[in-house]
Amino acid sequence: MRGEGRSRLTRRTRVFLAAGLVLAAGTAALAQMSAEKIIPPLTGAQPPMEELPASPTPKWTVDDIRQMRAYPDQPPVIPHSIEGYQLSVNTNRCLSCHKREFTQGSGAPMISVTHYVTREGQMLADVSPRRYFCTACHVPQANTAPLVKNTFTDMSELGVGHAGDQ
Repeated sequence: MRGEGRSRLTRRTRVFLAAGLVLAAGTAALAQMSAEKIIPPLTGAQPPMEELPASPTPKWTVDDIRQMRAYPDQPPVIPHSIEGYQLSVNTNRCLSCHKREFTQGSGAPMISVTHYVTREGQMLADVSPRRYFCTACHVPQANTAPLVKNTFTDMSELGVGHAGDQ
């Protein structure tokens, strides 16, 4: 019979499919190339298995001066040494100074009330298990060069005033 061995796709459809495949492959290649320019490689040695000496461990800033936060919801950094602090399922040395009932004697800032709330929004008498391991969010401060250049600009530097300042 006529057309029995032929493909059911018309020539026009095949051209459109081929053009679509070329366009998709080109877009993916361009996206990968642009991502390589924007995101610096944070990988190790080249070739990958080459052994390099480790960089010296940075010294922690231990001046006990509270640091300014870089953005509104940033967890505060730890301005003192935590070397030797025990932080396990059974013990959390951070709470011996920062828990509500110990702040007056220690002079340490009290942990936020958000640390006493469960995922469901229920207020607890003790620190919520999801907020128990402090170093999951809070880190000691060290004077090191950033891995990636920071281009963040605070709203106050953009000339935006406070509400009601007109």
